[in-house]
Amino acid sequence: MYTLTANDAKRNFGELLLSAQREPVKISKNSKDAVVVMSIKDYEELEAMKADYIKYCFESAKEDLAQGHVIDGETFLKTL
Repeated sequence: MYTLTANDAKRNFGELLLSAQREPVKISKNSKDAVVVMSIKDYEELEAMKADYIKYCFESAKEDLAQGHVIDGETFLKTL
């Protein structure tokens, strides 16, 4: 992943936008990673994957509940 400083990103904003269309670009500020700029297509795909994963987890939990695979909250917290 390509990295720019915040100042470089500001100075070369047009180039940043073009680069982000090809691959995500990390921007750092004060030597710390701050944000990632990505294309709208990549962002939408990421959001769709997150939604699919949440649906999968929910369906999995429903199946566990239906099959009686449950534990109480205290036991769950102790296993953490």
